[in-house]
Amino acid sequence: MNTVHYSAEERSRRIFAIVGASSGNLVEWFDFYVYAFTALYFAHAFFPSDNPTVQLLNTAGVFAAGFLMRPIGGWMFGRIADRAGRKTAMMISVLMMCGGSLAIAVMPTYESIGVLAPAGLLLARLFQGLSVGGEYGTSATYMSEVALKGQRGFFASFQYVTLIGGQLLAVLVVVILQQLLSNDELRAWGWRIPFVAGAITAVIAFYLRRSLSETAKDENLHRKESGTLTELFTHHKRAFFTVLGFTAGGSLIFYTFTTYMQKYLVNTAGMDAKTASGVMTFALFVYMCLQPVFGSLSDRIGRKTSMLWFSVLGMLCTWPILSALKTVHSPVAAFGLIILALAIVSLYTSISGLIKAELFPPQIRALGVGLSYAVGNAIFGGSAEYVALWLKSMGVEEYFYLYVSVLCGVALVVCLLLPDLRKVSYLNDED
Repeated sequence: MNTVHYSAEERSRRIFAIVGASSGNLVEWFDFYVYAFTALYFAHAFFPSDNPTVQLLNTAGVFAAGFLMRPIGGWMFGRIADRAGRKTAMMISVLMMCGGSLAIAVMPTYESIGVLAPAGLLLARLFQGLSVGGEYGTSATYMSEVALKGQRGFFASFQYVTLIGGQLLAVLVVVILQQLLSNDELRAWGWRIPFVAGAITAVIAFYLRRSLSETAKDENLHRKESGTLTELFTHHKRAFFTVLGFTAGGSLIFYTFTTYMQKYLVNTAGMDAKTASGVMTFALFVYMCLQPVFGSLSDRIGRKTSMLWFSVLGMLCTWPILSALKTVHSPVAAFGLIILALAIVSLYTSISGLIKAELFPPQIRALGVGLSYAVGNAIFGGSAEYVALWLKSMGVEEYFYLYVSVLCGVALVVCLLLPDLRKVSYLNDED
């Protein structure tokens, strides 16, 4: 690998850009994930039922519906980023997330307005899904382009540091509220507080992103084929389906051991909600810290090797880990099992955005990364909770373990066909 030397000024500029972009990314994902971690407290307000599993199933359905907007967001913001610039697309997406969070924060309950309450909740989540569908592809593209050569795995991993940080912050806010408010207060009005906080911090993130430098070159932005589906599916179809293939398993196992895991510990393992939140807080913190470690590892062993290890271990270890968690009684044991799973997932998440960006040229990169990821994420990642809870309600929860393992097997097949990106990456030819 060729060593690239940067001036102190250029190095500082690029590191500042990584920090600025990732800070906005953290706020985006906090706003999106806080829904999953507060669902235990507001499910009854929008979906009245005597069965807690049915309530969670309905809120998970709305969570999954937000993912269905991701392909549209991936296309829309990918086109904006490839034609108007990455910076512009990132500023628009964070403002849209702000609007969605604010709407949920002030949404009346089913008792107040009837069926309009769950309908309004669904509409707000669809709006947020559109925003976050554009956020992933655009921020992954930006951070991959601004990262220092030879250390791209390390620097690009901070996309997931802040993505996980958004989840961690969401859990932490819930834990703090659990200590300050009673269960009845949380169910009555306390669950609204994180959404208010999310809307306010999104405005701050908007101003942070205004200070970023643009990575897209003018000649690429003004090319006729930039950001078009025709260019994507005529000349980069293989790259599109490659990303789709390993996103299916990667997104599914990621959401299984992050957003769904809190509900799994409560609803399946029978753990107290506060204890489960505490376990997930510490687990997500460790998981966040693992991203730069595994990102640096990919700089040494190659992106393809990292992906192969992820696919094999994910396929072989998912069933035994979930089976053990089902009967776990000790929070410490649960924490250890979850960290083991998240270490495996880190082989994928630390380089997720980078490996996708390396497969597409600059004039189609944001669209290629965003749309292919969003389609795979919407179908497999967004439905993870819903599928898991549905299979549980049918009495065949173990089928979900098999489902995750099979999708990791699909990722393995795709990875075996992946070229050595150290030799063919489009990013290698860029400054």
